[in-house]
Amino acid sequence: MAPDAISVRLGFVLLPQFALGAFAAFADLLGLLDAQTDTPGPCSWEVVADTLIPVRCASGVQVVPSDLLGDPLRFDYIVVVGGPQQPQDPPGPALLAWLRQAARGGRRLVGLCNGVFTLAQAGVMAGHRLSVSSSLYREFTERYPAFGPDELVTDQPAAFDRRRISCVGGPAVTDVAVRILSRYLPQADIRRALRLLQIQAGEPHRQVQPPPPDVPADSPPAVRRAVLLIQQYAGQALGLDDLAGRLGLSPRQLQRLFRQHLGTTPQAYARIVRLRLAAWMLRQTDKSIAAVASDCGFADAAHMGRSFRAEYGLSPGVWRRQADPPKNTV
Repeated sequence: MAPDAISVRLGFVLLPQFALGAFAAFADLLGLLDAQTDTPGPCSWEVVADTLIPVRCASGVQVVPSDLLGDPLRFDYIVVVGGPQQPQDPPGPALLAWLRQAARGGRRLVGLCNGVFTLAQAGVMAGHRLSVSSSLYREFTERYPAFGPDELVTDQPAAFDRRRISCVGGPAVTDVAVRILSRYLPQADIRRALRLLQIQAGEPHRQVQPPPPDVPADSPPAVRRAVLLIQQYAGQALGLDDLAGRLGLSPRQLQRLFRQHLGTTPQAYARIVRLRLAAWMLRQTDKSIAAVASDCGFADAAHMGRSFRAEYGLSPGVWRRQADPPKNTV
């Protein structure tokens, strides 16, 4: 196929300890779409990096980049594939500059798993909504405090905002790939490839991220979404009416669901979430107790102190100094 016949060009950047499944969700689909034609397929894609040293994924498999970073404008989409855990090493300056050049050139940027950290570090996500794993939400907001809760999506696994796409990983990656490729390729070809992969694509906006460990996985989607929204807006103490409205429920319906499935009320659960966040911040940051209280939605340090002692049996100051937390810690 002549170069000008290619419908879409994708460049993949694999970060250290990337999630192999997230990369494979794209690669398998692209490979099958390519195999359906007698000539080179309508999708051009390659793995690029600032060196040709193999990149090791979280499971130990290594992938060798096929080319150096080069000109980012040769791609329509740049997909940064990260891993499931908090990134340890900051991205190099060459990659950050390359991503900024791609953004200036109007290219679409995709962050998978913790790849969104790298996009945020490059400064190319400002003013966009992005999906962040609920398990990495605290770390993300500490690293990038300029992003407020209205810009961060934790109750859904993917976010599409103009030329920026983010996804926390899992099955939603396939849905993201399908939505991207559907802009350029016949739906029949995509459906055929999905059937061969034994995959039934869903709709990311209808999915819900996995809930915290204290919430049963089989809880209704409304409860799981409510819990994730409470975590997302922990610093603002989202009101019951506002929370219920975001879920399309009445406050009474939401309270009934919480009592039925969690044995508590949304307000009581939100209080626990704010205290967990405070406990984490006291241990993981150098912020003053007053600043922690403000960030966690308490009226002042005294208000947080009373609630904290009632829950953990310690004052915030003693908690911070204590080497080994009690067993009921977060």
